Amino acid sequence: MSENPNHALPSYLHPENLGPWGVYLEQVERVTPYLGKLAKWVETLKRPKRALIVDVPVELDNGTIAHFEGYRVQHNTSRGPGKGGVRFHQDVTLSEVMALSAWMSVKAAAVNLPFGGAKGGIRLDPHNYSHAELERITRRYTSEIGFIIGPNKDIPAPDVNTNAQTMAWMMDTYSMNEGATATGVVTGKPISLGGSLGRVEATGRGVFVIGCEAARDAGIPIEGARVVIQGFGNVGGTAARLFHEAGAKVIAVQDHTGALHNAHGLDVPALLAHAAETGGIAGGAHAEPISQADFWALETELLIPAALESQIHAGNADSIRAKVVIEGANGPTTPEADDILTAKGTLIVPDVLANAGGVTVSYFEWVQDFSSFFWTESEINHRLEGIMRAAYAAVASVAVEHKVSQRTAAFITACTRILEAREVRGLYP
Repeated sequence: MSENPNHALPSYLHPENLGPWGVYLEQVERVTPYLGKLAKWVETLKRPKRALIVDVPVELDNGTIAHFEGYRVQHNTSRGPGKGGVRFHQDVTLSEVMALSAWMSVKAAAVNLPFGGAKGGIRLDPHNYSHAELERITRRYTSEIGFIIGPNKDIPAPDVNTNAQTMAWMMDTYSMNEGATATGVVTGKPISLGGSLGRVEATGRGVFVIGCEAARDAGIPIEGARVVIQGFGNVGGTAARLFHEAGAKVIAVQDHTGALHNAHGLDVPALLAHAAETGGIAGGAHAEPISQADFWALETELLIPAALESQIHAGNADSIRAKVVIEGANGPTTPEADDILTAKGTLIVPDVLANAGGVTVSYFEWVQDFSSFFWTESEINHRLEGIMRAAYAAVASVAVEHKVSQRTAAFITACTRILEAREVRGLYP
């Protein structure tokens, strides 16, 4: 008797320790009952289309040879080329990159962009390597994954510990190997290489736009609303500035250097300047350092986790006193915490909707590169806000229709679009 071909778990994952991929699989299980006749295709969502693990050998500045483990996972490309970031972090795992690629599939479909989901990463702490070493690591990694990426195949972008310079190195390496300049192979590039205005702030701006929509639905005026933000980089810092400018009170922020609190509202512009100068918020003026436990327990209207995944979990969810959680990070809330917060009446705006501003402006950059016609920043921000508001309205409508959480509604919307594309394309050969 042959084995059942419909095992949900790939053999290279351990069933007792699924990591972030396990969180994603739980989310798919929750949405399956709402997929109707498309449920016959749901196993498609439980397997990445392609997962590549590469060795990245590099000569360090001291003459020694170091080897780094690199990944590029393409989860689904039914709706278009893969799209997703590349992160440099010492704790990157295959499970994490798989989950992030799957969330990118859902995110692109939730805001109706013509992309599939992909993600990449290298296991290293970039703070331990020189600028020249990081360039060599990036170029070698790009060469190793070069045969599966491309403007019409898979388009990388910046993520944790990578930036516009990283993308410039990737674009140049790919272009040299192709023998022609290919600006569309990555997004998040410097403006001088075909990057888009508004890209750096796009994710944080999207979080702000979605946060305002969710606050309105919850009957919360933005003027005077208390905001707590974990993460103070491109996403959290931009969101903090925009909420501050809109009249909200950012009462606490946390980053890798600690957490600061001021019940009357932090001086966000000053804190952004301090963080840019010192590398973190620690020591910021007119604020009181608080513990991590106290940070999560602050009473607030809006809580924005904008750092890494699984930051809100069963151990701290019960202490959270936020009316609305807007997920700026990817996968910041575990399923157990999701249930705890939902039972308390907390509105959770899921990552696949709330932080889709980055991939939306990446889409704009990709389109501009293909046409060699570039838009103004005001045009980009206007189009971004329109797409984000329309996506929020669609997901909120599905949530009301099916009486489900916004996360499940976002998955219903996105997975329906992905599986409809899978069904009408059929199977080849």
